[in-house]
Amino acid sequence: MDRSLPPVAPAHTHRYGPLSARNPDLEVLLTDGLGGFALSSLAGVPTRCYSGLVVSGLPPVQRFTHLVSPLEILEVGGQRHSLHALELAPGVFEGRGLEILSDVTLRDLLPERVQMVGGVRVSRKMVSPAHAGAAVYLYTVDSREAVTLTLGGYFVDRDMHHVHPQAPELAFQANGDEVLVRGERTTRVQIHAPDAPITSLAPQPFPQRVYYRHDAARGEPDHEYTRGAVLWEVHFPAGGGQVALVVQGMTDTIPDIPDPWLAYGQEATRRRELAELAQQTCGVSDDLVATLAVAADAYLVQRNNPAGTSVIAGYPWFADWGRDAMISLTGLTLLTGRFAEARDLLHTFLSTLQRGLIPNHFHEDGQGAGYNTVDGALWLAVALERYVTASHDLDFAREALPQLRELLIWHLRGTDHGIRSDPADGLLLAGEAGVQLTWMDVKIEDWVVTPRHGKPIEIQGLWIAALGAETQLSETLGESPELAEAWAQARGSFGQFWDGQAFADTIGLDGTLDLSVRPNAALALALPDTPTTPEQVEAAVRQTETELLTPLGLHTLSPRDPRYRGNYGGPQVLRDAAYHQGTVWPWPLTAYLELLLSRGEVAQARAALDSLSGHVWEAGVGHVSEVFSGDALLPGGCPFQAWSVAELLRGQVLVSRAEAKEAAQKSG
Repeated sequence: MDRSLPPVAPAHTHRYGPLSARNPDLEVLLTDGLGGFALSSLAGVPTRCYSGLVVSGLPPVQRFTHLVSPLEILEVGGQRHSLHALELAPGVFEGRGLEILSDVTLRDLLPERVQMVGGVRVSRKMVSPAHAGAAVYLYTVDSREAVTLTLGGYFVDRDMHHVHPQAPELAFQANGDEVLVRGERTTRVQIHAPDAPITSLAPQPFPQRVYYRHDAARGEPDHEYTRGAVLWEVHFPAGGGQVALVVQGMTDTIPDIPDPWLAYGQEATRRRELAELAQQTCGVSDDLVATLAVAADAYLVQRNNPAGTSVIAGYPWFADWGRDAMISLTGLTLLTGRFAEARDLLHTFLSTLQRGLIPNHFHEDGQGAGYNTVDGALWLAVALERYVTASHDLDFAREALPQLRELLIWHLRGTDHGIRSDPADGLLLAGEAGVQLTWMDVKIEDWVVTPRHGKPIEIQGLWIAALGAETQLSETLGESPELAEAWAQARGSFGQFWDGQAFADTIGLDGTLDLSVRPNAALALALPDTPTTPEQVEAAVRQTETELLTPLGLHTLSPRDPRYRGNYGGPQVLRDAAYHQGTVWPWPLTAYLELLLSRGEVAQARAALDSLSGHVWEAGVGHVSEVFSGDALLPGGCPFQAWSVAELLRGQVLVSRAEAKEAAQKSG
């Protein structure tokens, strides 16, 4: 087994010292491109029921957890030291993994944990090879004397959203360097130890309680029982050596990983190439672009039914959502140079059109999809035009244009959920009782928290942009636009949202203006076809800055509004009630940046972006959180969110390009 691969120069290295690396709020994510993932804190401590190895049974859904944590014990000089750490109750740990932690380094977001104890240095690299449903742990032991490393794991067999209230019934079948752990599903554990003899141990599984602090904070079940088992002893001579542990969830298509070191080298090389491709494509060669390009890869997945590329909206609990995929497409694929994935992603959702709508989300059980979204299909039109502009793929434009027209005609004539063009003004109506259709889509039992029925402002911006895309693509292909009149009518009616001082968030079904201050006006005005005057943009910018702007994104409702909820946390009902009623979202920030840049305010745009850029290393490391609480600005929701990453990358590129242009003008 050849482990002498040439070193891969990382696009970016980020190191955490021992104190910061112990922080359980710092989480690291590895994904396999099929919806499966490996998740833990930086130090390796499981902090939520989603921690460990999760494998997709029907990519990218039907995801099951197989392993919570490796079991690692180092014996040196007659002393045994547990290298792992499991939290048993708040602040109470089994294992010494935290106290002997030296540092954690991320190389293109691949983690390496280093521990030192008894004069021995143990480093552990980790990777999740593409399409393998696996977590690979590579250990390097440096020691002056002979030492023994005992390896095993804490195993479960469950849907990823749930926990075992009692230890699962698992059967362990040992066969030399391989152990099969059987429950309803099967986990395969393999050891590779080219440098030292190993002793296979007869598994004697025992129950182990684990506490999940992040689940406790969310008001979810906060502990479960796993089955722990030691499986092998590796006897290193003086000087040490290397060993690898490969844990896989067995599926029908799982590939073997015969050389885990080669698998690591291939993934490290792939990540470097992704970073370099993104920097070359977008023309911005900084570390943030490199990091976010690697992070973006985590969200692009292959799905089985329908087949094709899709986007996981957020880790660890979301599946793939249409709206999120279309909003994210520009940052995840176009700016990173991944045009083939962009085309396939568009094809996936074009193939699922139903009465002019794309799926809001695919069901987690793999059976069907929900179509309760008014903006998903409109964002698809925007993404399609951006793709053709960036890639010059006229063949795909010619293939997709009839579907785009069909989509728009359904909206003109009327489709599900009251979505239809108002013949009086050409704007888009949407909404019916009990249904949430915009991105502000929380529903608590029968309560639609932000119904916004009627004509929401960002929907009109998207509707105008979608009609404009038909015109633009038709002219690009030398065809006559078929919907130019509808486009002109909608553009001519957008001024209804302006009350003379500010834009309304929604025009209700009865024609009244809802003047709630939300980020949706900025989203609408940032789209290129939305008709505005400089005075209107000035007013929107000032209102956004005075009532919505924070260092990490935009409030979803002004704190001056009596309905504002500044705390995002606790049980789900409380989180949902605050979700779009004041909670801060990072992804709309880029729309605000576009408004600033349209006014030549480059320095202001950079200042608005700086804090969110720093957040990349504060929660889901290398990524961007879904939301932040309105008052304290504490990260919440998914620590790894697709459109947060994609829009930060887009914002960074837009601002960096503007800075370069400004500098060139000054020097010229």
